[in-house]
Amino acid sequence: MLRLILAMNMTELTGAVSGPSTDVAAAVDNVTLFLHIVSGLMLALVTGLMLYFVVRYHRSRHPKAVEVKSNVWLEVTWTVIPTILVMAMFWYGYEGFRMLRDVPDDAMTVKVTARMWNWTFEYENGKSTQELYVPVDKPVKLLMRSVDVIHSFYVPAFRLKEDVVPGSESMAWFKANSVGQTDIFCAEYCGEAHAYMLSRVVVLDSDEFDQWMESELPTPDPEAAAALAIMDAHDCTGCHSLSGSHNPDAPSLKGIFRRETLVERDGKEVKFLADEEYLIRSIRDPGAELVKGYAPTMDAPEDMSDEDLGVVIEYLKRVE
Repeated sequence: MLRLILAMNMTELTGAVSGPSTDVAAAVDNVTLFLHIVSGLMLALVTGLMLYFVVRYHRSRHPKAVEVKSNVWLEVTWTVIPTILVMAMFWYGYEGFRMLRDVPDDAMTVKVTARMWNWTFEYENGKSTQELYVPVDKPVKLLMRSVDVIHSFYVPAFRLKEDVVPGSESMAWFKANSVGQTDIFCAEYCGEAHAYMLSRVVVLDSDEFDQWMESELPTPDPEAAAALAIMDAHDCTGCHSLSGSHNPDAPSLKGIFRRETLVERDGKEVKFLADEEYLIRSIRDPGAELVKGYAPTMDAPEDMSDEDLGVVIEYLKRVE
């Protein structure tokens, strides 16, 4: 959480974020700079006039009040000028907003799935990753959905923030103009592990990106695909990672089979190797033996058939 707060505050205060950027980021920065300049000038003008009037019309100089007559041109001036400034702010901001929604026809589409507490990115060729890989100088269109609660896709370096709401599809796009890496955050509090919902945008040059797409294509594995589909349907991967990454709410499933496990059983700590019987028991009755350090937050998937459970167990045996 502290990392997210610092990143957001530094972006708002300085506008300086290292790594790749976008034309939209430059437009947002220009609008922000324009608003700051106008606000600063107005503050200086109003403060200066206030101090001038305090001195010029002090009681010691004008002990007797004098009736002040209206000045039509002065009233027109202080009405027209602020109106022009406000409309200029609106127009400048609207042009930047229109740029955010005007997706180029040649944009590469990436589907983004948000869940507690990670991001998944699926490419047009079926490749799926937990970090967003994109080519430089290529428009990228993000179609985003959430499978549980409201999240917010936030890339400070790109000045890009879009809420991801369950039951609807959100859209955002960007075009990175330099090679490098930058952080992705969730900017909407989404639960206990909200601060761990981090990822990265990795911007590669065109040749490197093409090589990455071709060489890293997943090897077809029908059994693994079937198991992952079952686990996704029951939201197992929403808490349990398969990559070994830390989640304070649920242990990682990477290397779970035959792993030395410390559980709490009948108020006592018991250490043993997680075998097939334990995996079945932990899924069917997750509260019976809690892994030490984790709260009893998991519900048993009552509608998971014995056949589906067997597919999942066989897959977990192979997750190294």
